[in-house]
Amino acid sequence: MKLIGLIFWFYLVFSHPVNAAPRIAVLNFELLDVTLLPNAPEELTRTASMKPLLEQAISRLGNYEIVQISINDQNTATAGVGYLFNFNDIAAKLGKQSGADWVVVGQHSKHSFLYSYVMAHLINVKNQNLTGDFPTELKGTHPKVTERGINALAKKLTARIMQLADSSLKHAP
Repeated sequence: MKLIGLIFWFYLVFSHPVNAAPRIAVLNFELLDVTLLPNAPEELTRTASMKPLLEQAISRLGNYEIVQISINDQNTATAGVGYLFNFNDIAAKLGKQSGADWVVVGQHSKHSFLYSYVMAHLINVKNQNLTGDFPTELKGTHPKVTERGINALAKKLTARIMQLADSSLKHAP
């Protein structure tokens, strides 16, 4: 009886969980500013705040592991503004190098001084496919507006990941 208990104890201690937390990499958001005064320092700072805000929001929503991709790796992989946003396979390769299951590629698109859009692509690293396109409108430039928009985006992204995870479990043999 003690042998069975000892074997069970070793199994519990050394086994890996079957349902590991989804590993999500969030790339730095790019600013696409086509206003009359593009790339103002305030907008560059606001755009730079979006990645950490999104990582925090995703972490608060559930059991997700945030994977970091270095800015050097991201810069090396891109050929210009919008490149990673438009080429899912390249973004997926970045995620694979870092051990991510999912990559979020974001763009802050500003066409007016009154509103802007946070655009996010959710890419499945395994099959290199775009699994979701999530535009979120931001009305105004106040930090609270940005935070609310990023929180809404995080809910959309995590809901899609859970939907796809549930779907794959239903189709598993």
